[in-house]
Amino acid sequence: MILGKVVGTVVSTHKDEGMTGFKLLVVQNLNLDMKLASSYVIACDSVGAGIGDVVIVVQGSSARLTEQTRNKPVDAAIICIVDSIEVNHTLIYEKAKEAAAL
Repeated sequence: MILGKVVGTVVSTHKDEGMTGFKLLVVQNLNLDMKLASSYVIACDSVGAGIGDVVIVVQGSSARLTEQTRNKPVDAAIICIVDSIEVNHTLIYEKAKEAAAL
């Protein structure tokens, strides 16, 4: 699984029939210090994520196990929107605090 932040969208008017109706999002990987890494993935959204959300992405065969992506030509899928992350008894991310700071 990959921890990432949604930083963009992908629009495609011509695509495989199996991809019709999917929202495609650009997800930039995050390190555990919540700093953006230099790698990205394009992922199908299965949970209603949006720009700025911290998400978990699965790739490969795991990406084809959600109700929406089963038997579809998908290699990466967003499977959850993160509410908080705790590492070594330290809260390193909390969505509510990030939203309040905006």
